[in-house]
Amino acid sequence: MDIVFQFMWPYATMKLLFDFLPIIFFFIAYQYAGIYVATAVVIVAAILQLAYVWWRHKRIDNLLLASNALVILLGTITLLFHNDMFIKWKPTVIYWLFAASFLGSEYLLQGRSLVQRMLDSNIQLPQPVWHRLNIAWISFFTIMGAINLIVVYHFSTRIWVDFKLFGTLGLTLIFVLLQAIYLFKQTQGQTPTDDTKSLP
Repeated sequence: MDIVFQFMWPYATMKLLFDFLPIIFFFIAYQYAGIYVATAVVIVAAILQLAYVWWRHKRIDNLLLASNALVILLGTITLLFHNDMFIKWKPTVIYWLFAASFLGSEYLLQGRSLVQRMLDSNIQLPQPVWHRLNIAWISFFTIMGAINLIVVYHFSTRIWVDFKLFGTLGLTLIFVLLQAIYLFKQTQGQTPTDDTKSLP
């Protein structure tokens, strides 16, 4: 199973934790000062995250840019109108935008989906497997967006904040783990590429 985790761990898990940093700051701020202060904090965290990525890589991933832009936009509207429904809808909007992006990539990226473009430098898979992985991500983002709305409209703000960190992180890690197991079954017998061997 080494070949799977040699690219899944550094690329997926560490990137996942980095992407969750604004949510962690949001959660901490909410515990001490409530939803509106937490919203202001997450706006600042999103701006700093974008600035760091630009400083480090001189480019920003389109998905990260879209996600943080929505945080800034809907967070600002939340503060201006003093209505927390805007920031609560943000996860659903971004999840469904991601789902649409992965779906569109099936038809607009010359047969190479977003999943394949992100990972095929580290692992070689048959085209049907790439297609199934892309569909899995589309399904995951679609379902996560729906779950967020269920929590928003049927539970308290405190439960939504807890779910935003622990529920979302837990479900995402489970999904990544299941994907790693699936990839292990698909890559049995393969040997790591030189680029994969160099990963920590």
